[in-house]
Amino acid sequence: MKAVLLVLLAQLCSASLIPEREKDPEYWRGQAQETLRAALRLQRLNQNVAKNLILFLGDGMGVSTVTAARILKGQLENRKGEESLLEMERFPYVALAKTYNTNAQVPDSAGTATAYLCGVKANEGTVGVTAGVTRDRCNTTKGQEVTSILRWAKDGGKAVGIVTTTRVTHATPSAAYAHSANRDWYSDGEMPPDALEGGCKDIARQLVENIPDIEVILGGGRKYMFPKNASDVEYPHEDKHRGTRLDRRDLVQAWHEAKPPGKVAKYVWHRRDLLALNLSRVDFLLGESWHPRVPQPQPGVLGDPWPVPGCWGSWSGQLPPGDAGTPQGCCYLQGMLGKAKQALHEAVELDRAIGLATRLTSPQDTLSVVTADHSHVFTFGGYTPRGNPIFGEALPMPWRGGRLGDVPVLLTVPPPPGLAPMQSDVDRKPFTSILYGNGPGYKIVAGERENVSAVDFAHADYQAQSAVPLRQETHGGEDVAVFARGPMAHLLHGVHEQNYIPHAMAYAACIGSNRAHCNAAGRPAASVLLPFLALLFLLC
Repeated sequence: MKAVLLVLLAQLCSASLIPEREKDPEYWRGQAQETLRAALRLQRLNQNVAKNLILFLGDGMGVSTVTAARILKGQLENRKGEESLLEMERFPYVALAKTYNTNAQVPDSAGTATAYLCGVKANEGTVGVTAGVTRDRCNTTKGQEVTSILRWAKDGGKAVGIVTTTRVTHATPSAAYAHSANRDWYSDGEMPPDALEGGCKDIARQLVENIPDIEVILGGGRKYMFPKNASDVEYPHEDKHRGTRLDRRDLVQAWHEAKPPGKVAKYVWHRRDLLALNLSRVDFLLGESWHPRVPQPQPGVLGDPWPVPGCWGSWSGQLPPGDAGTPQGCCYLQGMLGKAKQALHEAVELDRAIGLATRLTSPQDTLSVVTADHSHVFTFGGYTPRGNPIFGEALPMPWRGGRLGDVPVLLTVPPPPGLAPMQSDVDRKPFTSILYGNGPGYKIVAGERENVSAVDFAHADYQAQSAVPLRQETHGGEDVAVFARGPMAHLLHGVHEQNYIPHAMAYAACIGSNRAHCNAAGRPAASVLLPFLALLFLLC
């Protein structure tokens, strides 16, 4: 009798989770027909020249992260979440990119950055060079350098920008301008003697010297620009923020000196300095915050002014001429630490940036691409009910329970929000719906898996449980999504090698090696294009 009552209770609670309109089959039929009409309109291909190119890169933003971020976004808007759409998911074209490096099944960010920026696959740990370069071997670099789509855009007469929430010398953005046998050679202070003697340049120096006319550079990691032990402008008494350069050069000064006469170049290190600028009168902008990985912004109400990298604070309004100008956040640092709550809030911030860029540009002349360099071993499951708070920070939802036989061990009372509605049938303990395959969340208490109901798993610093103990969680090896909108977006479809992405974008903009079709088809030549290429690397 007790079992029958339990099943009836579960059925009643389950029914209450379903919005009334979704019980009507006409709702689903109408939705499908609307989607069909939108798909049919895509038969009229947009073959315009892309005046502007914008690449949004969510470091570590795998498909499971995208799905979970979608749910979080909907719940932040006081909806159940699953039916929500991210801004990137509104893009009409979607592809998958294979992320492996030439020598690695599961990739690192350096080899993947070389692929989606330079158009060639490379070895793990190497930046802006071919697979002929061996990591750490400076003497294998000469003659193996490859240029990026940023360089192609510059040569095509465009203004360009790099905006990142990590250090600007990090592997992901550095592939846009640098060529290095080791992604960690941020300054010459991180390079071994044989590399220095072999004539290899550190990445910060290459930022200033390789393409000196990048219009906008915003990110972190300013200590790599200053002489060793030089005090930091913001934290003069903290040794960890002191300069690292052995050559005693001030690269910010070198950046200024490299600008053409008559051009206005501004360096800023704080939000107030950035907001004080009249950007219409600035030709070149370099902004660097102190932290090598910029902290994730505090989650706010959707529609608030945009957070931008690190101490840049909030910035809303129109894109300045020639500037990427958009804010960012994503899912790299906290993903590596197993802090799923922070990672997903950062993914939602990235999506807000995409929405802003979408509103400020036109698909008739701007090709926008959103993708990731790789995924992480992030997953969520466990038969959670519809609308289940993805972190458990909201009020409890009605308990779905479940059908007997569908799950190993049903709870006899509604689970706390954020926990799966079942216990393990092995150790009889509950578990959160969000888990990692490996990482620092592996915890054994008294010889058994930690009981998550005894900890605050809704806290922002909570490290989700993992199957294998590691100090940092690893990358994942599966394909990542590529979302595209604008001229020639239809070229991104199906399953591609990751290095195909910049070739398709260059074709759309008539830059790089893909220019012959422009004049032949009566399309404007790249030389008459004045706008910008914005590389928005959205990292933590």
